Amino acid sequence: MRIAISTDGKYVSEHFGRCPSFTLVDIDNGKLINRTIIDNPGHSPGYIPEFLHEKGVSCIVCGGMGLRAKEIFEHLGIQLIMGIEGSVEDIINTIKTGVLEGKDSICTPGSGRGYGVEKDECDHPHK
Repeated sequence: MRIAISTDGKYVSEHFGRCPSFTLVDIDNGKLINRTIIDNPGHSPGYIPEFLHEKGVSCIVCGGMGLRAKEIFEHLGIQLIMGIEGSVEDIINTIKTGVLEGKDSICTPGSGRGYGVEKDECDHPHK
């Protein structure tokens, strides 16, 4: 199974579409087979789900995402695990055990809207 984790440095990014990179991991029978970090190709409505689908991703792990992205991932048959926080390393270890459970999206509706080159963070309420 190929999983894409929205990544910001060593941590899961709050908003998948705005993350600087994705950590792609291949897990087979609880073992990490491969890990690759790829740059986010750029936020454009509908582009990233197709991009990850073409990379063979069957599951995405992130803090949150907007409704349109969720709909596209669901249409492509890609599993979503949202509401995830913490280090990418810890999340990979949890994925290997098969017990990673999502929660509600960290993103509030519209918090990523208007994101582009000129905007470098979502309008999330920070804890």
